Amino acid sequence: MTTPAYLNALRAFEAAARHQSFSAAAAELNVTPAAVGQQVRNLESWLGIALFTRAGSGSSRLMPTEAARAALADIREGFDRLSVGLARLKDASVHAGLTITVCPAFAAKWLLPRLERFQLAHPQMDVLLDTNARTVDFLVERIDVGVRYGAGQWPGLAAVHLMDESMFPVCAPDFPLLVDGLLPPEALSRCTLVHDMSMASDPDYPTWRRWLDAAGYPGINAHRGLSINNSAAVLQAAIEGRGLALARSVMVQDDLAARRLIRPFGEPRLDCPLMQAYYIVYRPECSELARVQAFRDWLLAEAAR
Repeated sequence: MTTPAYLNALRAFEAAARHQSFSAAAAELNVTPAAVGQQVRNLESWLGIALFTRAGSGSSRLMPTEAARAALADIREGFDRLSVGLARLKDASVHAGLTITVCPAFAAKWLLPRLERFQLAHPQMDVLLDTNARTVDFLVERIDVGVRYGAGQWPGLAAVHLMDESMFPVCAPDFPLLVDGLLPPEALSRCTLVHDMSMASDPDYPTWRRWLDAAGYPGINAHRGLSINNSAAVLQAAIEGRGLALARSVMVQDDLAARRLIRPFGEPRLDCPLMQAYYIVYRPECSELARVQAFRDWLLAEAAR
């Protein structure tokens, strides 16, 4: 088997083992399931051993054999190193590409308003921004660097702390219940509350109930109002005067600076700190790539502003 042939066969084998399916591996590699199956059979013939068994009678699920499982870690590490070597060559090219992944709300409210400064500082670097709400596989989807929100631990990724955040109420500066730019406590019960549901599954994520209790308003009904599962849309609803929003500080900072939104209670003592934070993430083996270092350092500088 020639070098290109066995590399293609190993790639087909690794993808099939990871997905436990020829069809899923074919979709990833942009070939037909029959082509993946043939590549695996060629590899088995060359090695003289079986690499997969079926999970059960009539099942399409593939189970790697003991020999295959023993070799997978080394094969994956080899592909990782190959991809890093290729990335270093791309770094040296005239137009190095940088693929970034962030969630849609963070892209809209924080990254995109600042990204032009990065592009002006690095005009030779072509940027591809992947705004995806789902968790992506950096290796499979060829992601260079990303920003994730959480506790700072993701398998297979290095994480560098970027920003903490808190939550507090905001509203439009022309919100009708304001008096001299502040919301009187007696008006709070008449406000439509806008709920950010983007992290509703996290028990540590502050809710209107938690904020109202901490601020001394236990009698206010916290369950009424408007619920939205996107932090950027929550802020847009508040900007349009649809209610009082419980906003995330990182997402809202530009709207506060531009006076599209204000803090109707003013006092930072009423802020709810969040247990999780924003982190810059990338594969550890990519930490010394020039484009990853450039974007990481730029993000840290922007956060420090």
